Amino acid sequence: MPSALPEGLPAPSDGSLPSTALDRLGLGPFGIYVHVPFCRVRCGYCDFNTYTLTELGTPGASVGSYADTVLAELDLARRVLGEDAPAVETVFVGGGTPTMLAAEDLARIVEGIGERFGYTGDVEITTEANPDTVDEHYLDWIAARGFSRVSLGMQSAVPHVLRTLDRTHDPLNVERAVKAARAHGLDVSLDLIYGTPGESLEDWRTSLETAIALEPDHVSAYALVVEEGTKMGAQVRRGEVALPSDDDEADKYELADGLLRAAGYGWYEVSNWARGEEHRCRHNIGYWSDGDWWGAGPGAHSHVGGVRWWNVKHPSAYASRLNGGQSPAAARELLSAEQQYDERVLLGIRLVDGLPIDDLDETGQEAVAGLIADSLVDGGAALRDRHLVLTLRGRLLADTVVRRLLGV
Repeated sequence: MPSALPEGLPAPSDGSLPSTALDRLGLGPFGIYVHVPFCRVRCGYCDFNTYTLTELGTPGASVGSYADTVLAELDLARRVLGEDAPAVETVFVGGGTPTMLAAEDLARIVEGIGERFGYTGDVEITTEANPDTVDEHYLDWIAARGFSRVSLGMQSAVPHVLRTLDRTHDPLNVERAVKAARAHGLDVSLDLIYGTPGESLEDWRTSLETAIALEPDHVSAYALVVEEGTKMGAQVRRGEVALPSDDDEADKYELADGLLRAAGYGWYEVSNWARGEEHRCRHNIGYWSDGDWWGAGPGAHSHVGGVRWWNVKHPSAYASRLNGGQSPAAARELLSAEQQYDERVLLGIRLVDGLPIDDLDETGQEAVAGLIADSLVDGGAALRDRHLVLTLRGRLLADTVVRRLLGV
């Protein structure tokens, strides 16, 4: 089942935000995230807020009515953020499987965002997609209505790895989807997962080489995290499958970085590589660089001016609140200055641009010399540019770097 929402302070029923938060809106990038909670099947490793259609079917929770419900939340967002809300720079439609919605409904959501907020001239609009759920017609439709990127859930090119992950897509459909997206002018990102139980280093090499041969603009490679409450979590607990060692995951990360670098991809965040700066995912960079975003959909999280909130999880409860004229927010938190600093360090150190040393507190600055000595950060960048940039070793030990910078 999906993971539980965090606890927090009560959220106002009208969704209103403190004036201090609204005053900061527009100082950084502003994006919209849209969560689509529908999937054909639940993958055994997934703890995202997703539901198969057999789990739903209740009023307000259907695929057919979902776009209207999201547009109702976007109406609320426009009222809450006010007339001075900035134009939207990025949109990311994630899930679940967004492409379980009709292409017309995805387009209506994107058009609705533009009608309510307006778009910047270089807006980036992305949807995630299961390779089995898109074809020439679908991709043509969304490309003609503003989408600029598609992020395909490839995960692996090896059949037994896909079976372990409960992924049902045909590996051949990845190539078909990439070609169709390219034919309609869309940037293509491929999502990969490494560290699946039973995946060898050669299996992982096969997946990487297959992905690179498709010449995507962008590749994301994430280590599998097995959460409690998932099917795979239960399998691990019962001893039916074994998780890889830390050394195995490190070897696979190093292999990914080496093959991708040799193919012309540069890392710009610990788990993300792009063929050039113009192909980086600007929406995700907004998350990592203290931007603001409104998250629409059940379980979606938002952040504006140091206030973070999250919506109720179940699609029926989400629709019911909006139909009753209320905010779908379940709770929120007002981030303290210390929390905001900690997050800037936690997220900023993961980026290739690094952290300005002069922005660190005394504890962080005192840690710099040791991090250089341990080859965790680039000494040249630290001394020349006054920025902390992770080395390859530092990327493998990013959590250690964060703990040392924060003194925990």
